[in-house]
Amino acid sequence: MDKPKLNFVIDALMFLCLMAMAGLGFLMKYSLPPGRQAWAKYGRNVELTWLGWNRHDWGDIHLYLAFALLGLLVVHLILHWQMILGLYARLLPDPETRRRLAWGVLVLTVLLLSFPFLITPDVRERGRGGQGRGRQHSALKAMSAASGSQVQLGNQNKSRRAGVSPASQISTGWQAFAYNHCERT
Repeated sequence: MDKPKLNFVIDALMFLCLMAMAGLGFLMKYSLPPGRQAWAKYGRNVELTWLGWNRHDWGDIHLYLAFALLGLLVVHLILHWQMILGLYARLLPDPETRRRLAWGVLVLTVLLLSFPFLITPDVRERGRGGQGRGRQHSALKAMSAASGSQVQLGNQNKSRRAGVSPASQISTGWQAFAYNHCERT
């Protein structure tokens, strides 16, 4: 295959990888939201899947597409290397400035690609059902503080007078607790 055709195929594959990554990102953000957002949207704890895969499975595909895009980008840069060097020399005529900028870009590239492997995450026990551990969304904290236990008790008493069964009151109370105190996933 001649070079222009190869460039076209590589560029087309890079574009398709990028569009697939964007589509999967939108899928994970809007159609398969994480736990707390799913709870807010559906009003209960649900397992969201599409084609039998949950958001973590689609996240793996997203990662593999990112690896493919990086590989194609490296091939693209190799195929265009002489053109890149010529344009770079024309853009920055001073060789010392070109050398410094090239080293800066190289160091920044290495840092951006390697930082996930150099950090140590904070590890905290999450417990079951929230229990006040971990990060909580500020709006949910405000709702929890505003609603208070007195309001919930008052609503349960009103429900008893309206003939609502104790079992549904427990279920409703648990849903309110889980909504106000669930962990961010």
